[in-house]
Amino acid sequence: MDIVVPAFIAVTLGMIVFFLGAFLTRAVGFLKNYNIPEPVSGGITVALITWGFFALTGRQIIFDLAVRDYLLVLFFSTIGLNARIADLFKGGKLLVILLCLTLGFMVLQNLVGLAGVLLFDLPTPLAVLLGSASLIGGHGTAIAWGPQIEAATGFAAADEVGIAVATLGLVIAALIGGPIAKQLIDKNGLEGPHDVDPVVGLEFEEEGEPADVVNHISLMRATLAAHIAIFLGFIAHQIILEMGLQLPLFVPCLLVGIIMSNTVPYVVPWITWPTGSRALAVLSDYSLSIFLAMSLMSMQLWSLADLGGTLLVVLGLQVIMTVTFILLIVFRAIGRTYTAAVLSSGFAGFALGATPTAIANMSAVTKRYGAAPLAFIVLPLVSAFFVDLANAFIIRYFVGL
Repeated sequence: MDIVVPAFIAVTLGMIVFFLGAFLTRAVGFLKNYNIPEPVSGGITVALITWGFFALTGRQIIFDLAVRDYLLVLFFSTIGLNARIADLFKGGKLLVILLCLTLGFMVLQNLVGLAGVLLFDLPTPLAVLLGSASLIGGHGTAIAWGPQIEAATGFAAADEVGIAVATLGLVIAALIGGPIAKQLIDKNGLEGPHDVDPVVGLEFEEEGEPADVVNHISLMRATLAAHIAIFLGFIAHQIILEMGLQLPLFVPCLLVGIIMSNTVPYVVPWITWPTGSRALAVLSDYSLSIFLAMSLMSMQLWSLADLGGTLLVVLGLQVIMTVTFILLIVFRAIGRTYTAAVLSSGFAGFALGATPTAIANMSAVTKRYGAAPLAFIVLPLVSAFFVDLANAFIIRYFVGL
């Protein structure tokens, strides 16, 4: 009989897993030097432990992740609340370039998947489950398309293939972003700013070092603003669904947060607004860290044990293509700057995993090298908004081959 962990215990374990990861990151030189996010090192460690438990007992440990989904929406609301119109205009050109690169990358990702299915004589539509549906699309897109591809091709394991590829892609994405940024920063002698407050990715205070003041009022103010953004974003999401458009809930919450932070302080200037405050950064860090810790600790790694040579070969090619694309094209096209290096680590995160993985990669880099606020505005707009829309059209094209 499987062991089901209730939501409250699951989120509590998520906090413990984060601190486990923080300990491991400080204690293990490789994890610290290559900017591996704390939730990643802790989450993967626990996932390996649950895999060992399953191997010994045959019983699965299943976590109730309801709170995790709330944390994801909360996180993106805080990102929106930290966005200033001036920054958005400043990043307009960067956003367009990154979007064009991402569209081209999705096509390449599916071409690699197509080469894999042709090489191993598999049904052609399966290419997207070895490409953008499972990797840049993540678990949600893979789950949505798996049954359709299974029905169209008769390939019984299509659903399992998509989930397995998305799971392993998430792990790889969380591990390669930091090393990519380190390589680019060290090789090009880049350095982050020292006079800019972080949006997310707060540095650890050293023992005895005074931290900036965050009191209960500032934290409650930031939380209230985020919850209002979620409330309005939920209403907008219902309207979007009624229009026939499929978007994750966190996307309208992100956009509502942006609108609120660029209107409310001017309409009611006597209100203390949390944009740019350390309290909002704390809320961002908390929600992202626990979300990612819960996501990784709940992975059922034993499901990857059945991965055949086909999937491993194609995934290996996808990783090689992704790293090459980032180092030779993405970093150069977006300016060769420190922000470009941070965005490169984020690109690795969502190209093979998911937007939260991308943000975690970037926050791990900025904790060490310095803030890059523009990166945290541009990347979510590309990866969480435009990509979902474009991916649907690209997948339909490849499935219809």
